[in-house]
Amino acid sequence: MELTHPRITPLVLLLGCLTAVTLSIHAQKFLPDDPLRVDADDLPIPRPESRSLSQIMDLLENSFSNRPARGEDILPAQNVNTLGEVPDSSWFQNRLGRRSMSPAELARGPNRQAPDVSRPWQVVSGKSEGITPGFTIRDSSGEVYFLKFDPQEHPQLATSAEAISTRFFHAFGYHVPENHLVRISPGNLLADSDSVLREGRGKKRVMLQADVERILRLVPRLPDGKIQVLASRLLPGRPLGPFEYFGIRSDDANDVFRHENRRELRGLRIFGAWLNHDDSRSINTLDMYLPRGEQGYVKHHLLDFGSCLGSGSVEMQSLRGGNEYLLERTPMLKAAVTLGIWDRPWRRVHYPEHPGVGRFEAEYFQPQNWKPEYPNPAFERMLPEDAFWAVRILMRLNEESIRAVVRTGQLVDAQSEEYLVRTLLERRRKIVRHYLAGINPLDGFRVRDRNGSVDLEFSDLSLQESPKRNRTYRYQWSSFDNGSQQSESLGPAASSASLSIPLPRARPQFLKVRIRPVENQEAGGSHPVCVYLRTQPAMAVVGIDRGKGAEP
Repeated sequence: MELTHPRITPLVLLLGCLTAVTLSIHAQKFLPDDPLRVDADDLPIPRPESRSLSQIMDLLENSFSNRPARGEDILPAQNVNTLGEVPDSSWFQNRLGRRSMSPAELARGPNRQAPDVSRPWQVVSGKSEGITPGFTIRDSSGEVYFLKFDPQEHPQLATSAEAISTRFFHAFGYHVPENHLVRISPGNLLADSDSVLREGRGKKRVMLQADVERILRLVPRLPDGKIQVLASRLLPGRPLGPFEYFGIRSDDANDVFRHENRRELRGLRIFGAWLNHDDSRSINTLDMYLPRGEQGYVKHHLLDFGSCLGSGSVEMQSLRGGNEYLLERTPMLKAAVTLGIWDRPWRRVHYPEHPGVGRFEAEYFQPQNWKPEYPNPAFERMLPEDAFWAVRILMRLNEESIRAVVRTGQLVDAQSEEYLVRTLLERRRKIVRHYLAGINPLDGFRVRDRNGSVDLEFSDLSLQESPKRNRTYRYQWSSFDNGSQQSESLGPAASSASLSIPLPRARPQFLKVRIRPVENQEAGGSHPVCVYLRTQPAMAVVGIDRGKGAEP
């Protein structure tokens, strides 16, 4: 069966060992509760051990291992339901993928409780080392936030980029922190009596108000003299450290799907390419242990989006960002063999200068060539079906929605905001065009009964980008035996010139239809998609195959 059922829990694992033989004999493609909408991976477990991750080891391990071998047959994503969707889980919460979101809802994002600015914030800890400083503050309501600042020479660069990108990743469905963009007067930050300052090489001492003022002199000011900060609200629960994009967490009994085979982590490559989130690596994730009764469960978060939209977090994005891995053999050898005569083409890319926007463009951008800082095991296993899942979510963002989210970056320069919107639209167009070309673009299958005439309706995503395309749809109905998984034709193939096909007169318990778009009445067309319907107790779409299972 191409599409797996994420019903695995510790109890189910035990029962599965006892009933494996029976299930293999009486396997069914569809179970009574398909398609599954929720993966119950939040069962109470003992608290796993907190752990850290070496950035150097993560770089080396993922650059030289954890990569699919040449010619390796990559497994389909394992945590999808029978419709090819990712169920809600401790990893993912369907939002745009399942429903419409208004511009106002998109602009609000994950934010629920902004820091109270009516009274000064108490700085409870801070760091002075590194290129940019940072504070941990407590507002008058007792809530804790981590403050991030912009690099001194680039006001709004990192904070605006992170505020915007956080909202996009939330809309896509990922668990992210509340990131509030706030403008404050420097005098509103007061050192707490017990505050701690972390200096170079791990040294700590009591932080004084003079330290706060000294550090703030390194932070850029807006024209009105205020400071723009990103206030990231403390996540609930106990931190366990980052997750990896490969393997499973052995001390989390709910973590049963290998991370490189999770569709939401594979498809993250599409969203990363769109926003140029080249820092999409394990160090920018966080597992939190949330209490539930006497135990709890692990929730998985993405965080730190300051390296998006042309920002490099602590500086402008490097010319290499999104174009080449940190350690990449071929270009390194080319440069060495030619004694530097051959130069990387991305070094010659022109980036318009807009205040608050870094190196972000759409002309040179090619989505299939986009790369993060170093290889990501999940990204490298992204199959066309994984890309389609992400692309259809991305396509739900129209220009109005994108503008609403970009506006939350509060960019002082209006032309910068407009440039960011136009660049995002063009990068999205390129992503959609490339990835829809490699897979059947039909989506949104639904049964409609109009005065006794029952049809299967659908949408063609390719028509959103090319509405004048002349297409017909070849289809053939079959009965489907859910036990043996065998099909039997219910008649000859037929064609439809509309986004609707009539159901056959025969109504066995399960129906199967293979549909292939055909361009200009040609005999070819794109790959087929198979759609499965359950006729009892009510007519409903229960399965979709886009991979090898859809081939004749």
